[in-house]
Amino acid sequence: MLRDSLNCDEEQAEMQDILSIYAQSQPGKPGVVDDKPDGTIVLWTYAELEAQSNRVANLLLSLGCGPGKKVIWCGPNSPQVVAVMNAARKIGAVAVPLNYRLTPEEALYVVNHSDAETAYVDCEQAPMFAALRDRLEKVQHIIGVGGPVPDGMLSDADVAASSSDAPDVGEAAGAGGTMIYTSGTTGKPKGAVRVGPPNPEVFGALFSLFGYRPDDVYITSGPLYHSGPSAFMGAGLLYGQTVIVQRKFDAEDWLRLVDKYKASSTFSAPALVRIICALPKEVKDRYDRSSMRVMLANAAPWSFALKQQYVADFPPESLWEIYGSTELGVDTVLEPKDQLRKPGSCGKPAPGIEIKLFDDDGNEVTGTGPDHAGEVYIRSKGVFDAYYKNDTSYESSSRGDFHTVGDVAYWDDEGYLYICDRKTDMIISGGMNIYPAEIEAALEQHPEVFDVAVFGIPSEEWGEVVHATVVLSPGSSLTAEQVTAFAREHLASYKVPRSVEFTDELPRTGSGKLLKRQLRAPYWAGRTAQVG
Repeated sequence: MLRDSLNCDEEQAEMQDILSIYAQSQPGKPGVVDDKPDGTIVLWTYAELEAQSNRVANLLLSLGCGPGKKVIWCGPNSPQVVAVMNAARKIGAVAVPLNYRLTPEEALYVVNHSDAETAYVDCEQAPMFAALRDRLEKVQHIIGVGGPVPDGMLSDADVAASSSDAPDVGEAAGAGGTMIYTSGTTGKPKGAVRVGPPNPEVFGALFSLFGYRPDDVYITSGPLYHSGPSAFMGAGLLYGQTVIVQRKFDAEDWLRLVDKYKASSTFSAPALVRIICALPKEVKDRYDRSSMRVMLANAAPWSFALKQQYVADFPPESLWEIYGSTELGVDTVLEPKDQLRKPGSCGKPAPGIEIKLFDDDGNEVTGTGPDHAGEVYIRSKGVFDAYYKNDTSYESSSRGDFHTVGDVAYWDDEGYLYICDRKTDMIISGGMNIYPAEIEAALEQHPEVFDVAVFGIPSEEWGEVVHATVVLSPGSSLTAEQVTAFAREHLASYKVPRSVEFTDELPRTGSGKLLKRQLRAPYWAGRTAQVG
């Protein structure tokens, strides 16, 4: 299916990188566009994107980053980010995106754990990498792009001086993959490894269902270091689409870009769309939104109220909801025709996906309705391959060929799945995965915090927000404001508790296990789902 859209024979497609094929077949078509609010526009055609990606690829090769090697990349959405993602694939390297919102300590852990020897960073993040340089265990080379960078780093000039010819790594071309860090219940991020390109069978069936076309224009709605936005942007390039990258999300400017470029597809967390739909009517009416064909709703549950707002502001037939994860890919799809008919559902199994529910004793759950909920296990050709240097976590989340990320769900009598809880304590706030153990560990460093429990509470704007219940040390007069200020010193801003309450004792079992569900219950009372 995809190969047919390339207008090239099978032998050529197998020999050449997909971007190289498009650079030949549609060299003048816009490949990636960065149109800033100040009027500055960077537009790379497919021929220019190919040349830029090849320059980065050849520079990486000259630095020793080749097949199987890890390359960390870090920065806001930009053409340079799109180039390094393509470059890594071209040389068979493993691309490791780094969340640029992390604190230096958080970033240091990921970089060192990944064993990356090369880092490719935006000029905004370059000072942080310069400050960490003496503590980077294996990084030998740092490439800073997009502007001036500290001394000792390679720069845009080094990229420009590199060859624009296609890199030659033989059979290793395209065989690298990705390693995306997703936090675990221990609080330490885990590197979810995917080897090689997407499975063509799973990929082709899924995007045929969505109706992806070469003439679509994809616009980013969220940072490309996330698995969802990067995967669906990458799919756009695989189809030869034009990609619009928005460096920093701004709701009205996003509408401007949709209108100007007739953007027709995107992937978005609910928080961003909620901000767009909340704009005054007179602001929204300045921009034509009728071009949107495929809005992929994911990263956190979309509330029924938000779906109603979206279909009032955009073509109703454009809204698709998907459920999945970094590790397991897209697992269910709720089609446009079912969005308002099946409130609370995340849809039916996606093409090529087999789903089973298991109870706590390991028995398969076969009934329907909320009384027959079980942990969700997925089997497909699109699941991840390993947690880097963490076989124990991989094995503990597997049942043979089936894998789980800890969600709990039930089926209805029409075969639609409903996520109703999470077996782990993960919080999803505005599309960001947040793990309480990490926050609890940070707050426990405060000398006046005796005990603490962190969990998500409902938020109409963000789905969930972080809440902390704190037991103070005897004699302490610590305030909620002081707790959040301390958290801000040690954690990325989106992990800082939005609310803090104090209690004399946290509920625990006889063995000492925290009964967090008791703490969460009052906040989620009256809701059928215990997630945002």
